[in-house]
Amino acid sequence: MGKIIALANQKGGVGKTTTAINLAASLATFGKKVLVIDADPQANASSGLGIDIRETACSIYECLINKTAAQESIQHTCLEGLDIIPSHIDLVGAEIEMLDMPNREKIMREALSSIRDNYDYILIDCSPSLGLITVNSLTAADSVIIPVQCEYFALEGISKLLNTIKIIKSNLNPNLDIEGFLLTMFNSRLRLSNQVYNEVKKHFRELVFNTVIQRNIRLGEAPSMGIPVLMYDAESTGAKNYLALAEEIINRNKE
Repeated sequence: MGKIIALANQKGGVGKTTTAINLAASLATFGKKVLVIDADPQANASSGLGIDIRETACSIYECLINKTAAQESIQHTCLEGLDIIPSHIDLVGAEIEMLDMPNREKIMREALSSIRDNYDYILIDCSPSLGLITVNSLTAADSVIIPVQCEYFALEGISKLLNTIKIIKSNLNPNLDIEGFLLTMFNSRLRLSNQVYNEVKKHFRELVFNTVIQRNIRLGEAPSMGIPVLMYDAESTGAKNYLALAEEIINRNKE
């Protein structure tokens, strides 16, 4: 059975989508079968993996609202072993449409139940909010990766996310674990980056990944080409960081 990992942080600009794209590509490079679910109406994970959402007839929106089979929404990417269920701007209104649906917090879980056995890992790129679709994503997930940028106010809002995770664990998904806190946009030359790293490590100890994602220009350039950084520049620091993260996750899940 595939492991479903949500990437969540209601703070925008922390490297969540960058991590979804590049962690997925790195896991696929290690021979794993990977599916990305783009659960953000901005659809950046979709475009970052080369999907033209204007030509997408079936997205995560149709799976949640019209109960279209998830299998019909899957698209292959440019990397073997890596698939995606893309997003669409329609997803903006989905939360309102879901309000009157029965078991509205568990719609994503039901949608993914038919396909989870086809993959080793399913990564859900959540939107930067704690709305109903993010609640759905966390209810469907086995664990959650929380990206934390190495900048001022990095820990702001994390307590709110942790409280949401605690509520979901109590009421909707008792098996939800924290896969780990991932430090992103790290610059070893800046005192602030090191301070944030030490602060997060002090608070969350072994829940913090050993791998940190360094600030890297190639990570910013690759999405404009619609490819992961591994295919854009395999020798870049960003590519090496995400390969190391993928290896760390694979080893953690063996244990």
